[in-house]
Amino acid sequence: MLSQTVEYALRAATYLATVPEQSRTVDQIAEVTHVPVAYLSKVLQQLVRGKIVASRRGTGGGFTLVRSPDALRILEIVQAVEPIRRIKTCPLGIAKHGKRLCPLHRRLDNAMAQMEEAFAESTLAEILAERTESIPLCEFPNQLAGRGR
Repeated sequence: MLSQTVEYALRAATYLATVPEQSRTVDQIAEVTHVPVAYLSKVLQQLVRGKIVASRRGTGGGFTLVRSPDALRILEIVQAVEPIRRIKTCPLGIAKHGKRLCPLHRRLDNAMAQMEEAFAESTLAEILAERTESIPLCEFPNQLAGRGR
């Protein structure tokens, strides 16, 4: 249900949340998050327009989160790059259905509403603090530091 663009935006924001006081270049972010540089550059610009990250040019420049990870909701990141579209009228344009959705489209809309609610209730800080046995997609700075790198 979520596009690759949303996935990449979430990876980038999560990574930036691990280094909130530091600026990171698009190349640095791409290397850690395994996102192609050209694609990531476009995603980061969408996050800048959405006021999720700030960018600064020149020496020492790069990207940083605009707010702290505990104040940034997952839904805000998603909405900045690809807003969740709720189904308000029949997608097939059947006039008889109007605003009353058929059972299929009502269920699809309900699923999107649940996803929207879950993302609205979750912050980046909560994601980073959650204990898990899963191996992350990429190693973040605090994990690398613990391995003597």
